[in-house]
Amino acid sequence: MPMVVDLIVIGTAITLGPLHNTAFILLLASRRGVRKGLAFLLSWLANIVAVVACVVLLTGGTPPVHHSSPSTTAIAAKLAIGVGLVLFGGHRYRHLPRPYRPPGWTGRIDNASLGTAAALAWLLQPWALVGAGAATVVDADLSTLTDWLTLTGYCLLATLSLLVMELYTVWAPQTAQARLDALRAWLEHHLEQLIIALSLLAGIWLIISSVYALVT
Repeated sequence: MPMVVDLIVIGTAITLGPLHNTAFILLLASRRGVRKGLAFLLSWLANIVAVVACVVLLTGGTPPVHHSSPSTTAIAAKLAIGVGLVLFGGHRYRHLPRPYRPPGWTGRIDNASLGTAAALAWLLQPWALVGAGAATVVDADLSTLTDWLTLTGYCLLATLSLLVMELYTVWAPQTAQARLDALRAWLEHHLEQLIIALSLLAGIWLIISSVYALVT
């Protein structure tokens, strides 16, 4: 159960990240936007699945014994990531306000190739949270259907926002473009606040969860 809750929190924090969602909306609004969005989405999902698969291969699908060296190392890594996220969020909070400046690549996104869109997903992946997810997946027991479903659900949850926007654009392109443009404007206006909030909330949760796992 602790693994399930941790993965829900981590997957939610990943999918709500404002940076990749803003970039994804820009891709959808560009020429061949649906194809670029699909390339981004599949690359994003593939990255998360690859990380999970690597962890499962290392553990053999069997969780380490609690309080053993591998188990403690994974928990310590998750704790370190949590502390890092809190420090990162606190640092950005102390430097507010900071006006949003679109990255230079946003002006060239209309001419981006499918390969560039896929690479962008890799670059914008919140690797700290993905790493926390990897440290959590160490506890997966693949001899049970529940943990298989948990890992599948985690990968899908971490991709949910992209999947919803991609399907919305396919089904109702004109309506989707107007609403997603409004969402992008809101995300850009609240970018710093969202990054700070997600970093602090996810970081605090990881710290509490890790400390609890270490002392029990």
